[in-house]
Amino acid sequence: MTKRLSELAKLVNGTLVCKDDPVISGAASISRAGDSDVTFATSTASLQQFMDSNAMAVVTSEPLLREAGFTKPAIVAEDPEAAFVVIAETFKPPIRRDARGISERATISPTAELAENVVVYPGAVIMGGVKIASGSVIYSNVTILENCQIGCDTQIFPGVTLYENTFVGDRCTIHAGAVLGAYGFGYKSASGQHQLSAQLGNVLLGDDVEIGANTTIDRGTYDSTTIGDGTKIDNLVMIGHNCQIGRNNLLCSQVGIAGSCTTGDNTVMGGQVGLGDHLDVGSNVSIGAKSGLMQDVPNGKHMFGIPARPARETMQILAHQSKLPAMRKEFRALTTQVEELQESVRGLTVDRIGSLSKKSAA
Repeated sequence: MTKRLSELAKLVNGTLVCKDDPVISGAASISRAGDSDVTFATSTASLQQFMDSNAMAVVTSEPLLREAGFTKPAIVAEDPEAAFVVIAETFKPPIRRDARGISERATISPTAELAENVVVYPGAVIMGGVKIASGSVIYSNVTILENCQIGCDTQIFPGVTLYENTFVGDRCTIHAGAVLGAYGFGYKSASGQHQLSAQLGNVLLGDDVEIGANTTIDRGTYDSTTIGDGTKIDNLVMIGHNCQIGRNNLLCSQVGIAGSCTTGDNTVMGGQVGLGDHLDVGSNVSIGAKSGLMQDVPNGKHMFGIPARPARETMQILAHQSKLPAMRKEFRALTTQVEELQESVRGLTVDRIGSLSKKSAA
């Protein structure tokens, strides 16, 4: 597929800026764009990268274009990145699945209640008492155990497992391999054995929640493990039993949250952050990647490090640590000087004692 740059400009309600009208055969990021591709730039630095790249044309904003003052072909758009997405989709159209209804190769209990326009793909297993609202899509090899409830317009991708009594809100997305409602890791030790604690709770997702691939969320011991509205969870995240995750949180890949932790709203955790159990993290908190949190965090704090401290404090510690090799050399030199001074003092003392002894004898 090829398009004239003017066609692409019209597609996104942009303004064409060039002397000619080149033919475009693809859309790509600046670092991968070829000589017939269009790309996008949202900063002075990225616009300079475009100038140095092989890309034929760029989608950018009017202020940036005026600032750069270059002559390569461009499309001016109010939101360059959003416009570029539209253009990219013309060259790489997303898959449009036209499946309708319930596959005969799905296994569905007669006591399950599915709205008329629910889509269920082959191989899905839906057990008794399950309720699925309109517009939701259940892909192949999904297993939904007893009494789960799924809201409207939710997508559950292949290989997901929902244990019994899991509740999923409207417009949620659960990616492949995720497991919701598995038993919590809670044991009591007695007579040299580990005995599993009660597993009477469930998992409850709010509306507009996204769960990444192979993420696991354990059920509560007696009550619900909850994920608030609008929270987005990356791949390979583990959330322990009884956790209460607030609204609009962002949890990046490989975050691990031990049991009975709570977070407020709009909290962000970088990749590989680990939380000890029974911690309370406030709203508008950010925790830097690979941090190990072992204390409660009030609202609005920025934490980083192992153990996690206020980010500014951790950065000061790291800055001082980088100076340790030079400080060690300096310390050893000072130690040598001190030893030499002590030896000199001892020599002077001996000489002084000898001199006094001679005077006394005289």
